[in-house]
Amino acid sequence: MQSEESHFPDLSLGFLLADAARLMRRRFEQKSRDLDMTSAQMRIIARLSRNEGISQVGLATVVDLEPMTLCRHIDRMESAGLVVREQDPNDRRARQLFTTAKARELIHPMRMRADEVFAEAQEGLSEEARRQLLETLSVVVKNLSDAETAVSASETAAPRRRERVDARQETTA
Repeated sequence: MQSEESHFPDLSLGFLLADAARLMRRRFEQKSRDLDMTSAQMRIIARLSRNEGISQVGLATVVDLEPMTLCRHIDRMESAGLVVREQDPNDRRARQLFTTAKARELIHPMRMRADEVFAEAQEGLSEEARRQLLETLSVVVKNLSDAETAVSASETAAPRRRERVDARQETTA
């Protein structure tokens, strides 16, 4: 007997999460047309405001952009007076990113529009259902983040293990 999910493939967790994220992003962009920034720039400002001093590589990971793509955005945003790059005091090769007062003035209007979209998205849900939705999604994110961290750690450790094995083999030969 087939499961109900196989009859309704759009009810799978992956499809629903992807569709919800896409539709919320699109709705946010519609509500934010009056702001003189692209959706990518708004996403960068929102994440950077929560991670002041982060490196470009770190921010690229957080916003899920290729480092070179992010670099081009940051170049334009720096020219527009929205972000500044500062020397990392612990690594002279690295630059830290910070929002400017001009960018921080945009956070509140962006937050207001996001809250409107979130209210639209959760219309018809009780307060308890809203709380449960957030708790459940938090668990999903934590589980996937933990799994990603574990995979990254094992991928990083694997070359070191091979180097140690190779070194041992050389000393015994």
